[in-house]
Amino acid sequence: MKRHALLLSWLVLWSSSLPAQSPARLDAARVVGPELRSTVFGPVRWIDAAHFLTLETTAGGVPELVRYAAESGDRSLLVSAPMLWLPERGEALVIEDYTLSPDGSAVLLFSASERVWRQRTRGEFHVLRLDGKEPPRRLGGDLPRASLQFAKWSPDGTRVAYTAQHDLYVERVASGKRTRLTEDGSRTIVNGTFDWVYEEEFDCRDGFRWSPDGTAIAFWQLDSSGVGEFAMIDNLSDRYSRIVPVQFPKAGTTNSAARIGVVPAGGGEVRWLRTPGEPRECYLPRMEWHPQGRELMVQWLPRAQNVLQVLGGDVATGACRVVHEEQDEAYLDVRDDFRWLYGGEKFFWTSDTAFHSGDGPRFRQCGMIEWDTRGKQVLLTSLPLSRGFDVIAVRHVDVAREQLYVTASAHGARQELRLVELAGGGAKWRTPEPRPLVAGSAPPHWNDYDCCPDGSLAIRTASSFGVPPVVELVRLPGHEVVRTLVDHRALRAACQAIEKGNDEFFTVALDDGAQCDGWVMYPPDFDATRQWPVVFHVYGEPWSQVVLDRWDLRHHLFHRWLTQLGYVVMAIDARGTPAPKGRDWRKALFQQIGIRSSDDWHAAVTKLRAQHAWMDPRRQAIWGWSGGGAMTLNLLFRHPDLFAAGIAVAPVTDIALYDTIYQEKYCGDPRRFPEVYRRCSPITFAKDLKAALLLVHGTGDDNVHYQHSERLVDELVRHGKLFECLPYPNRTHALAEGDGTRVHLYTALADFLQRRVPGGSRPAAERR
Repeated sequence: MKRHALLLSWLVLWSSSLPAQSPARLDAARVVGPELRSTVFGPVRWIDAAHFLTLETTAGGVPELVRYAAESGDRSLLVSAPMLWLPERGEALVIEDYTLSPDGSAVLLFSASERVWRQRTRGEFHVLRLDGKEPPRRLGGDLPRASLQFAKWSPDGTRVAYTAQHDLYVERVASGKRTRLTEDGSRTIVNGTFDWVYEEEFDCRDGFRWSPDGTAIAFWQLDSSGVGEFAMIDNLSDRYSRIVPVQFPKAGTTNSAARIGVVPAGGGEVRWLRTPGEPRECYLPRMEWHPQGRELMVQWLPRAQNVLQVLGGDVATGACRVVHEEQDEAYLDVRDDFRWLYGGEKFFWTSDTAFHSGDGPRFRQCGMIEWDTRGKQVLLTSLPLSRGFDVIAVRHVDVAREQLYVTASAHGARQELRLVELAGGGAKWRTPEPRPLVAGSAPPHWNDYDCCPDGSLAIRTASSFGVPPVVELVRLPGHEVVRTLVDHRALRAACQAIEKGNDEFFTVALDDGAQCDGWVMYPPDFDATRQWPVVFHVYGEPWSQVVLDRWDLRHHLFHRWLTQLGYVVMAIDARGTPAPKGRDWRKALFQQIGIRSSDDWHAAVTKLRAQHAWMDPRRQAIWGWSGGGAMTLNLLFRHPDLFAAGIAVAPVTDIALYDTIYQEKYCGDPRRFPEVYRRCSPITFAKDLKAALLLVHGTGDDNVHYQHSERLVDELVRHGKLFECLPYPNRTHALAEGDGTRVHLYTALADFLQRRVPGGSRPAAERR
């Protein structure tokens, strides 16, 4: 083990001292470096149907705020670098995000951000008047530096609300006078934002909303007292270790109690909604004001997440009524496609339950629901079931013009825009045809859209597998390109110069009729008459797909590097991944995580081997991260003869160690279903390991705790199983902190593969 560590360290140092390689060749440094990274456009804010704002960085590295006339491209500078100078600090403000005031006379600027768990949501907020007569004015008064979160304008633009140190404040823009709306914020009482598990699993961060008339603020309060505290250990900061506590509700343990209150914007008594159930045994993951300002729309779930209610909460009395309810035998997902229609008479909704009739397959469709009459629903997207695909996301709704834009796909790996024409009470689909990104090539297979308010224009980001994105302003519905905003010509040229083999998408038909999508990347010198090692990449849980026909796939350049080292690289999405293939596909892993997906993988890989004589069965490996690390272990332990080697990065080894919201959603409560947790955990079958295994984990991982790998190590040792282990001190789940971490990681993964399943082809005669 020591010899391998010394060799790896020498390899990293040696490779970093080499002269620049040919543009055709990759190494770990190029894989993670800036040369092959795409440019982020924005953040963009549409002002109206004809104008948008964006940030552009000067040659001196200072972001400036620019206003564009969308169609003509006329550019005007709203916030220039000199306007950002802070005399008291002797430096310029570096804008990270911004919000224009309702009357367009000032802008709220976010800077100096710090990370709160996954995202940088805490920092400094300044108000800057666009006449340039005054420097930016910092909000927060004597509150600690970089302690403010989620600052936003009141509807009339005279005040800004924000949360700081778990309390809510309103500050008058003209005078700087602050009003503290809550007084009980503490380590365990959280006002206006969320705890770890709400942020991670429900994507909840910004926890308050101005009322439409600006007289009140609705907000979440979480009480995390009694939630279990996990202690991480920092061994780097000092000679003595430091304990880093994180409140983390592991499956089957106590949750935070969540409630929603309404407080006058000038201060006063909080009126709490009387939502159903015991607060620690249900969730309140979404909340918005009704346009008329008398009620709140709240999405409510029991702890099992198999019922979803839309509640109407009376802000004057706190009483709640059920507007809409859905149930599922497995679980339900919180909906983010919510939109008010007709001034609040109806709301827009997507569901694979609400608009389904009959006994056939269920697909995610769109509809309208009455706000004041429970159960009255109008189906908007009437898809012939034989087409068999889900609506992926709603991009624009215009009921008056009877038009709806959604992204959808008849192929699980691709995404395209579809126009739904709603004339006559029916629904007619039109699929606009975008032009190719490169002359003579196929149209892009992955398309994201940011539509302007009236849906006549959209900023479209289009890419395909291995093809960098192009950001364009397009006119809808015909997709006529008005202007190219980001071309990525240099990046595209650099990618085209990389030595590579062919890339292909494929489908594997399993014996029970399931169709699993996949992709394959071949080495530059691939010869199908010889035998090749194959490295499979896996995720395999309901949270993510890996088989997507787009540019920004995780680890894509690492996989390209592996092909240059003589490996075929493949990926497969088995049942349970969130491909747009209907409800039954997406929810196939309910109480079967790690079981059905690994069986699908075993069947798919066995089929592929039978189809392709060039696959060397003695040199096949698999690797994955997080849920993919768990799937790697599941395959190595449950099907020990399938792969010769595997790499599990930050793996979930015992699902009872993971959090309540995620794990109980897919597996139930371990207090009720202990056998499900035993069967679904890879550690249960660790005794059957035969393949070479590399475990990689950050000791500062607040998401999948290092405890997972330590317990697996203990179990493998107990059964006399040899393996390799690479811990990264104080690194989080992303393994991105610290100089050289990602270069070291990718170098280590490649080193392990080359030692355990050597790259390069062999004569077919060697096959046994």
